[in-house]
Amino acid sequence: MKECLPCTVDITLKVIGGKWKPVILWHLRDQAMRFNQLHRQIEGITQKMLTQQLREMEADGLVSRTIYPEIPPRVEYAMTAHGNSLRPLLQAMSEWGSQHQKRTGS
Repeated sequence: MKECLPCTVDITLKVIGGKWKPVILWHLRDQAMRFNQLHRQIEGITQKMLTQQLREMEADGLVSRTIYPEIPPRVEYAMTAHGNSLRPLLQAMSEWGSQHQKRTGS
């Protein structure tokens, strides 16, 4: 079997892998959201974990963070153009998950 050096699937998983990043990106796919909006939408994620994941995705160029000069300050997160390039992958994951759920009943 041919080994890929570096394995491009591994590179992708390092950037968007884990339990929360694909879910966060899925929620940001159509609109910018404030932190609390995201937190309410994603069941089970802690504020600390959401903050960490958003910071990592911002550092990787997938998510942008915009601070509006208002009182109190308003901060919104949105997918960047680089993040939007993941849309087909996220859509495929969603469709596969739906089919798998129907097949297994879970």
